[in-house]
Amino acid sequence: MGKVAIICNGSENSNIYPTFVIGSAAAAVGDDVIIFFTPGAVPALRPGYLESITGKGMPPMKELVDGVKALGGRLILCELGLEAKDVAPEDLRDDLEIGGATSFMADIQNARTTFSF
Repeated sequence: MGKVAIICNGSENSNIYPTFVIGSAAAAVGDDVIIFFTPGAVPALRPGYLESITGKGMPPMKELVDGVKALGGRLILCELGLEAKDVAPEDLRDDLEIGGATSFMADIQNARTTFSF
């Protein structure tokens, strides 16, 4: 199909749920999904945090995250988030890539859709 880029700018439900609802839907229809987390999303990237998020009337976050990953979605944290939030890569999820904005921009060339939440 195509490529979908999603930028997640924070760790609140209003950032996280749309990121993973759209990401899992795009992955389910066969799109390559790349989710790029800005430094503001760092708190959500600690082990177990995403899976603990709940929202009234929303699907379980664990199912959404697992769906994106199972269908080949990539989770990338902007490397600036490490220093900005004073965290080390080992403090974060194991399934997270660390990358720069330039690499992200190269990866999403020809993306058919880009979202930002």
